[in-house]
Amino acid sequence: MGEASVKTLDTRTDVSSPPVAESQDRPESSERALLSRLRVPRRPRIWFEVLLILVSYWTYSLIRNAVPEQKAAALANADWIWKVEQTLGIAVEQSVNHAVNSVTWLVVGMNYYYATLHFVMTIGVLVWIYRFHPGRYAATRLILFATTGVALVGYYFYPLAPPRLMNGQGLDGRGFVDTVLVHHTWGSMASGNLKHMSNQYAAMPSMHIGWSLWCGLTIFAVASAPWARILGLLYPTATLIVIVSTANHFWLDAVGGMLCLAFGYGVSRAWYGSLPHRLPRRPEETGRHPVAAAVLNHPALSRFRR
Repeated sequence: MGEASVKTLDTRTDVSSPPVAESQDRPESSERALLSRLRVPRRPRIWFEVLLILVSYWTYSLIRNAVPEQKAAALANADWIWKVEQTLGIAVEQSVNHAVNSVTWLVVGMNYYYATLHFVMTIGVLVWIYRFHPGRYAATRLILFATTGVALVGYYFYPLAPPRLMNGQGLDGRGFVDTVLVHHTWGSMASGNLKHMSNQYAAMPSMHIGWSLWCGLTIFAVASAPWARILGLLYPTATLIVIVSTANHFWLDAVGGMLCLAFGYGVSRAWYGSLPHRLPRRPEETGRHPVAAAVLNHPALSRFRR
């Protein structure tokens, strides 16, 4: 009798325990499954990407321009950076600026380069990856977004005046020349008649370098034609020369842009588990995104599906 009772208790324990364990594991398993699905590259949707880029750039501009224009601190930081570069022996921006300014056609061309290619090339590379490498698009876009996002932190905590706004600027040999202002070219949002539309003291880090280097490395890693890969690397090099020649940035601003880009690559690598060029060219998943599916399947939207 006693032995039978023991067996009954053992049986009850064995039968009742597993369901408890399963019920505890299910939430974690579902969360892991959802996280894994979120990390799988999917075919991008054009309407969503256009909307995302427009909203993101609007938000970026809004936050960048909302940073207080701390003129005194920005000029003090510019003086400090200039002294650091002189100590390091790399303070050649002033000489380059005046040399280029003496060749009118060259400096005017650089002004237009600075004003246009920053956007044209970035959008062009995004479109190219979207069209021909959709499986790598999301990871590549994440690098750009993370790079730009962390740059906003730099704008907020380290206001910096560009060289062209430092004391003593002009054509008399003292200071730097604002090439857009002097040559009356349509150009930088931070010079001439457009200067009130952009924060004048958000020079560190340089997103001209961050974005152009993103373009160059993306082209170099993904393009198959040797000439395209070479041009990809030449683009950020030319951009560096332009931002220094037009007195829009110091060398060290470019270093800041590179560090932001390194952060962007780190974020993308951590999320997708690989660098973009190592991901499949075509997306593994083409179905609805898990987040979109969860939203559309919400009970509040059930009446619209009837």
